[in-house]
Amino acid sequence: MTESVHVGVLSLHTSKETKAILNAVEALGHESTWLREETLSVDVRDGEVTLDPDVDVVVNRLLLSNTEQPAELLGLAHTLEGVTPMLNEPSSVLTAFHKYATATHLTAAGLSVPNAFLSLSADRLNAERPRFGEEAVFKTAIGTHGGGTWKVGADEDVNPRVGERYAFLQELIDRDEDRHRDLRVYVVDGEVIASMRRFAPENDWRTNVALGGDVEGVADLPADAESLARDAASTLGLDMAGVDLVEGEDGWYVLEVNPTAGFKGLFEATSTSPAPDIARLAVERVGGSVDADAVERLRGQFDTSTPSSAPRTPGAPTEQRTIGYTEEVLVSGTSGTERTLAKSDTGASRTSLDTSLAATIGAGPIKRMTKVKSGSMKQGKARPVVDIVVSVNGDRHTVAASLEDRGHMDYPLLLGRDILKHYHVDVTRTTDGEKAEEEELDEE
Repeated sequence: MTESVHVGVLSLHTSKETKAILNAVEALGHESTWLREETLSVDVRDGEVTLDPDVDVVVNRLLLSNTEQPAELLGLAHTLEGVTPMLNEPSSVLTAFHKYATATHLTAAGLSVPNAFLSLSADRLNAERPRFGEEAVFKTAIGTHGGGTWKVGADEDVNPRVGERYAFLQELIDRDEDRHRDLRVYVVDGEVIASMRRFAPENDWRTNVALGGDVEGVADLPADAESLARDAASTLGLDMAGVDLVEGEDGWYVLEVNPTAGFKGLFEATSTSPAPDIARLAVERVGGSVDADAVERLRGQFDTSTPSSAPRTPGAPTEQRTIGYTEEVLVSGTSGTERTLAKSDTGASRTSLDTSLAATIGAGPIKRMTKVKSGSMKQGKARPVVDIVVSVNGDRHTVAASLEDRGHMDYPLLLGRDILKHYHVDVTRTTDGEKAEEEELDEE
């Protein structure tokens, strides 16, 4: 074997996939480093550019879709690309994580995508709504985990922007009479590593695992679906990608191409991890070599233990950030975005939104009714549930929020555990710096 290759994995968020890739690099006999705030610096001095740590190749796993400022991260990746070889170069990632750019590039290459329409004018956007039929998909051009995606009826007006994101209309392709389903195909270096069917959870039509969708492995991936997935990743110039396909009456269509697709659900469904293939590609990209049998063996593992290369300094990778008892957040629906004051309530399982604010932002359509216990009412009361997007300190979360009249309360938005599970809550911290008061009455 050639001498050891030093692989850096660029990831400012903590994920099981990042850990698995780092561990796979080391299991294949090479050196790995987690490139993040605690470890990364770039020095321009006296005509020389120095990257510290001095890695040989970078695996780009920057998560751009759920941040309000993706250009900052793209710029960081582009900076490193000028110094060292990189898997998933920034220009390719830019095209892939912007869903409409993905559609235009794939269409220009002759690949099948659903019909879609984007306009910066609300009048033009809504004027085109009838051609999509009784139901259409309305989605933000940048989003993740099903975030910023709605099914809208023929009489619903939509806005060309949802918060800071442009949004567009897309044809709904659904040939299944019961549960909506699609395919996730994971491609590395032009080869399909594994694939799975994803089924929408009850009372929803989106198939994302993060939203509770079920998955099953696909051992007999149709040849035309495999070819389409490979061509989609190749067209966008991605070294690794999760390609989402849906089958229509006349064949397969590419829904999205995800440059930082997770594969926890893929491993659960197929017992196959792409991590060793990504590690192999990184090593071979700069002339190193790995043992093919070792790669095959490691596909059956999903080692998410803390890598030896993880930063050991104070503030090293943590799974959760901290928010306060109250926070200023952005809340978005299909027709607008508002900045509002939200209260954290770890006792509430579901986020709750004031009905007046819901009307202002165009929250909806109503997905279902849910019963919520409140105060002394043992039976609870029924409340409608709608999808909204909540941006907390730059992180975007799509949740199914219950609606209620909160006009008599101080906070029009209550953050439940569906959002708070991503954070540590400091109950002594508030937006005005004052000590948090006692809980409001009548909160669920």
